[in-house]
Amino acid sequence: MSGIVVFGAGGRAGRAVTGEARQRGYEVTAVVREPSRYPDLGADGVTVVRGDVTDRESARAVVGGHVAAVHAVSPFSGPEQGFDTLDPEFFVRAADALLEGLAGEGVGRLVAVGLFANQLGADGRPVMDDPAVFPPEFRPFALAHAAGLERLRRDGESEAVDWVMLTPGGGLEQGAPRTGRYGWGEERVFGGGPESGPSVLSYADLAVAVVDEVEAPSRHRVRVSVVGAVGE
Repeated sequence: MSGIVVFGAGGRAGRAVTGEARQRGYEVTAVVREPSRYPDLGADGVTVVRGDVTDRESARAVVGGHVAAVHAVSPFSGPEQGFDTLDPEFFVRAADALLEGLAGEGVGRLVAVGLFANQLGADGRPVMDDPAVFPPEFRPFALAHAAGLERLRRDGESEAVDWVMLTPGGGLEQGAPRTGRYGWGEERVFGGGPESGPSVLSYADLAVAVVDEVEAPSRHRVRVSVVGAVGE
């Protein structure tokens, strides 16, 4: 079984994906900007390396020999950080580096973690355009994420890299348990339908969906939402 390289392995989604991949027997290369900040990441089957998801040479240097790459990097840690240092091209540069790096090393699968704010709401508009749902002060981050998605759509259509972006459809919770179940919501938030309403998706179940899409790809060169399973 070939390994998986996880960019952003020190974050919530990255840690969950790393744990899920190890549980299934994959070796994991955990990529972070500064390994010394994550002494707890190293474990049996996990190799922690320094890397920059926005740098072509850095990305290419760590992806070789893996069956797939996961992009779970975020330059935004929370509202307290502010946006003074936000690079609006961050996700565009990451898409460029990953597509080029994976293609160059013959790694055919990329699974990226998306942002619910650029999904469509019930009215058909992006969630980030509705100030009643999404705080306007967070809009710069949402726009940067949306730009990265558009770059994947525009420049990721070749057969070299089969990418998919899995976006939590709302209700993502760190402490919720792993159920091993989830649903697809396509382009809309809370894709389970109006009769089911929003459902909690744990980071652990998001990770299940991510690793499922590594093992048995079912979505190709699209962005889809992942929602908590409703009912039995």
